[in-house]
Formats: sequence, C-alpha cells, structure tokens
Amino acid sequence: MIYLDSAATSLYKPAPVYAAVLDAIQSMGSPGRGDHAPAARAAECCFRCREKLAELFHVSDVERVVFTFNATHGLNIAIRSLIRPGARVLISGWEHNAVTRPLHALGARLTVIDTPLFAPEAFLRAAEQALESVDAAVCTHVSNVFGYILPVEALAEQCRRKGVPLILDLSQSAGLLDVDFTALGAEFAAMPGHKGLLGPQGTGVLLCKNDAAPLLYGGSGSDSAARTMPEHLPDRLEAGTHNVPGIAGLSAGLDYLLRRGTASVRDTEQRRLAELAGLLADEGGLRLFLSEDPERQSGVLSAVPEDVSCEALGEALGKNGVAVRSGLHCAPLAHETAGTSATGTVRFSFSPFSTRSQMVRTAEICKKLLKKP
Repeated sequence: MIYLDSAATSLYKPAPVYAAVLDAIQSMGSPGRGDHAPAARAAECCFRCREKLAELFHVSDVERVVFTFNATHGLNIAIRSLIRPGARVLISGWEHNAVTRPLHALGARLTVIDTPLFAPEAFLRAAEQALESVDAAVCTHVSNVFGYILPVEALAEQCRRKGVPLILDLSQSAGLLDVDFTALGAEFAAMPGHKGLLGPQGTGVLLCKNDAAPLLYGGSGSDSAARTMPEHLPDRLEAGTHNVPGIAGLSAGLDYLLRRGTASVRDTEQRRLAELAGLLADEGGLRLFLSEDPERQSGVLSAVPEDVSCEALGEALGKNGVAVRSGLHCAPLAHETAGTSATGTVRFSFSPFSTRSQMVRTAEICKKLLKKP
C-alpha cells in the first residue's frame, strides 16, 4: 500500500517506536503511583519525553510541557483557560473543527480572516486591523487541507505588540517546521503526537506559557489529600492514568526527529509534493491547489477531479492501493475560505518515508482512474 494520509495519522514510524510501546506495556506501571520499579520506569519515561519535547520546541521549563490525548484535548484546555463565554476571538479562515467547535460552544464572537490561499501578506494586513478589537486569537500553523503555512511568527509579533493572547494549533507543523515556543510568546500551543511527531495515536502535547485551568479532574499522583487539582504544572492538567505506552512510543519518535532534524523531514515532504504535483499536472483532469512559492506549503496537496466526485476518486484510489483522504477533512471553514465546500478535496499528504517511486505509481493509478472512456 502507498500511504498518503499522514496529515490524518502517521502510519509508518521508525522501528524503535513500535519496540518502545511494547516494552512499556510489558515493564511500566503508572508514574507517581508507587515506589516500585515499574512506576519509577514509567515516571522516568514520561520525564525524558518531556525533556525531548522541551528541546524540540525550545521550552525552558519542562514542567510546562503537558501530555494530552490528542491536539483536540489540548486545544480545549487552552481555549477554555483563556477565552470566556462571549469573548471576541480572531481566527484564520483555515481552522479545524478542533478550534471552531469549542469556540462555538463558548458562544465566542468570531472574526475570521478569510484571505486567499497562499497569501500571507494579505493575511497579516487583515490581522493587523482585526487585532484592534478582539480579546484573543487562535490560529493554525498549517492548514490540514491545503498545506498552507500561515505566517504565525509575524502574527505572534502582532499579538505581542497589541497585547492579544494567542493560541497556536501545531497539528500539521509539529515535527515538520521549526517552532520556537518561547520566542513566539504564545499562551498555548497544542499538537498531536501521532502525526509529524511519529508517535502512537492517543498522544498529544500542550505547551503552556502560564497556568491553565483543568479540563478534567481526578487523580494526579500528587497532592492526593487536596479536594482540588494540584496548583502546579503539569499535574494540574494531567488527571487520570497516563498513556504510558503511547508516551514511550512518542519519545522514540522524538529521538528520530531530533537526530534527523525537522529541516530534513520538511525537505523530503516538499520534494514528494513537487514530484506528485508535477506528474498529476501532466496528466490533467485534476485541479491542484499548489503554491507558487514552495516555502508557503508543507507536505499536503489537495486536488479536485473534474469529472468525478472527490469521494469516488478517493474510494477508487483506496481500492487500487493508495491511501488518501477525501471530503471536508474536519475543516469546513477552510473549504468555505477556499471555495471548495461543495466538492471537498482529495488530499495527498506525505511523510518522511514517502518515496519518489510511490509518487510515480500514484500518478499512474490516477491517470488510469481519470481516463475518459
């Protein structure tokens, strides 16, 4: 199978990830829940993983690296910690439902920057004006539908200058782009562990500049006599038993990334994107969403077929051994902004392990499926 759905979940991972998960299941207990060896091994595993995350994202205090179950979990913590019901919130036109649905649930009044695809200058001009009248901002770093790299560094500078707190969704950039959380000055940054960080599903990370309000309440392994959650991070936000096997796998994925470097991963994914886009453009029959400037697009390529539905093409590709995703990708706002709400897109998304030969084969299969009788 040719797996081109890494924007949803990384399927192929470094071999040590699988080994680490199995080892944790067989030898680790729960951190903070005992003085015995299995509990100590689990605590050490979690601490080392936090250290690696702090190194990768330039976080000075390892205690401000919080484990979550996924990016959605982290975004809900961040949004409910920072944004009050009815607050005025600035968002990009490329946000995922993991951002828009929590904001809707709070009754937030949204200002949406719906500037064109791959147009960061227009985005920043609109943001400069909109930030004058909002209480907070939430922005994705990379569109999960189109791979559009938003200018979050410049947006963060605008927010700092205007005193507007910022939440970042790093779901599609973590492990792919260099992110300096401390330099950005954002209040929170949330990400999954199972995409670019190459860990298992059921893992996620929330980086916290300051304190945060718990979303879940329960056992934390510390301050057990108190009726409230601990005041200190990360315990304050990590109620219940940790996903220790997942964290062990995530730690092994981070080893691979720290050794290889995010720049190398990004280069590989952008080369695969350019190769497939060039091959598909030669075949015709597809409208490709491609930036003229490669630096504005990550390893995600969306397309709309001319003569069949996106769902039909996605299903046919799957039957022919190519795994893609078709539809709205849990991001209807992005499709509204891009004008693809009626059709959705077929999304090809790459990984550090995608190869040129896979791109050639994918293009051949697309040509066969799109060939008119």
